[in-house]
Amino acid sequence: MTETDAVAERRPAYLSDLAAGTERFFEERRETCAWCESKRLDVRLRTTDLLQHKPGNFVLESCQDCGHVFQNPRLTAEGLDFYYRDCYDGLGEKTMNSMFEGNSAGYAGRARLVASICSPGQWLDVGTGHGHFPRDAKKVLPDTEFDGLDMTDGVELAQKDDRIRRAYRGNFVDLAEELSGRYDVISMYHYLEHTPYPKKELAAAAAALPPGGHLAIELPDPESRWGRLLGRWWLPWLQPQHLNLIPIANLRDELAALGFTVVAEQRAEPHSAMDLVAATMLAVNAATIGGEDLAWRRNRPSRPRVLLRKLGFILSIPFFVIATLVDRISAPLGRKRGMSNAYRVVARKTS
Repeated sequence: MTETDAVAERRPAYLSDLAAGTERFFEERRETCAWCESKRLDVRLRTTDLLQHKPGNFVLESCQDCGHVFQNPRLTAEGLDFYYRDCYDGLGEKTMNSMFEGNSAGYAGRARLVASICSPGQWLDVGTGHGHFPRDAKKVLPDTEFDGLDMTDGVELAQKDDRIRRAYRGNFVDLAEELSGRYDVISMYHYLEHTPYPKKELAAAAAALPPGGHLAIELPDPESRWGRLLGRWWLPWLQPQHLNLIPIANLRDELAALGFTVVAEQRAEPHSAMDLVAATMLAVNAATIGGEDLAWRRNRPSRPRVLLRKLGFILSIPFFVIATLVDRISAPLGRKRGMSNAYRVVARKTS
């Protein structure tokens, strides 16, 4: 089936979903912080879906007391299903897989950090997707057995392709009791920001790990200066998928409350030098989106619009090159000056 056929096949279902509008995809707006319950909230940014360009408007608010950034109003389960559909699988699977394939250095860095602390025998990667991290981590930790958990069929494909030993498909909070005591390490790499209740996910990890076990986490850093410089075009805001963006101090405190001791932190090393080039890509894509065939639009674009989109990307090549150079040149200094776009934490369960 061609990409055009796949889009056409999905169009009736999307148009049916959108017939009643997008309001039903959202919960009521919260009056308090999703992390600390403070009522001192500020709007951080308003944006649209800059990745898939599905209809809808999204708001991120920040707490003036604890710094937590969260989507408000938040998507319902039905809304999450609608906006995730064809993003990481289906129509978007090829693009996303290409992006994940390009992060081998980041995957190795995650594994080396844990390896510097312990020698895990059994490792569960929560939110593993198609298993790109376990595949590359195995090169750093050849004696470790990696299993994966995810909500989509990607985890089953990861097992089929021998990227993981065993696949669990489902909700981690629901499966945590069943998995209790099986793993020395549980990892949550770029996972918590996608979850409606990150504190429940952390509590589930605490319940599943034995004393002495380790929890490894990587998250977008909402305190990064890139987020303020680029506004809605900063990729880690990633609306509407990212529901909660957690400052590292908040994560530390919650881990301590759950009986963990933080044994390693990295603020600079996880930085990926892509902020400006990703913002440029999002902006050019938004400016030329009328030329892309989208299943959630009633009609296919005209040929002139398709050609204009292609021309727009061709003319933007110099800007992509400049943005890439700025990202790479600024990264060594920026990592140490509050411009890292991610952070890592490893915590040991002590009680």
